[in-house]
Amino acid sequence: MRVVIAEDSVLLRAGVQSLLADVGIETAAAVDNGEDLLVAIREHHPDLVIADVRMPPTFTDEGLRAALAARQEIPGLPVLVVSQYVEGSYAVDLIAEGTSGVGYLLKERVADVADFLEAVRRVAGGGSAIDPDVVAQMLSRSRDPLDALTARETEVLGLMAQGLSNAAIAKSLVVTQGAVENHISNIFAKLGLEASRDENRRIRAVLTYLDSTAVQT
Repeated sequence: MRVVIAEDSVLLRAGVQSLLADVGIETAAAVDNGEDLLVAIREHHPDLVIADVRMPPTFTDEGLRAALAARQEIPGLPVLVVSQYVEGSYAVDLIAEGTSGVGYLLKERVADVADFLEAVRRVAGGGSAIDPDVVAQMLSRSRDPLDALTARETEVLGLMAQGLSNAAIAKSLVVTQGAVENHISNIFAKLGLEASRDENRRIRAVLTYLDSTAVQT
């Protein structure tokens, strides 16, 4: 088996490579960002991709998006994503087109070597491996689209609904404008708002927020 790894943490990337090498699994390439991940996949045609969800430059969902793009180019490409956080909405994106050859594990599971290697083999073989905590979050989600947002992301969206610019939101929350932009990127991703020439994602996000708050009141 040959794998391509995408992980921005040097120590974790080396650790995963070492674990795989110990059981005879070759790492064809190991990169630290989504763009290089796509390049490596096209070059090496691996049997499995192991990718962190959040990587440079914005540390939101670059790894996941690169993995999904790769599956569009190579249908059925086995992908195992790992994340430090329980993000049920990301798991939904991953399995939206089927559960064959997909996995979503929390990074803490990598410490359980036997379970991690079993997940690697299962996903590479066309099966699935979804972290129990992620499954629990997916099952507990209600139909309210705002449930996927963190408290801070909901706060940012509320300020967007008031018509504040990114700079004004940053000033209001006493954070950097870059942090606000990261929150907004997360909001767009979790609400399923893809870039479109015909629709403004900011307006659509605000409309979703207003619809949700109207129902609650």
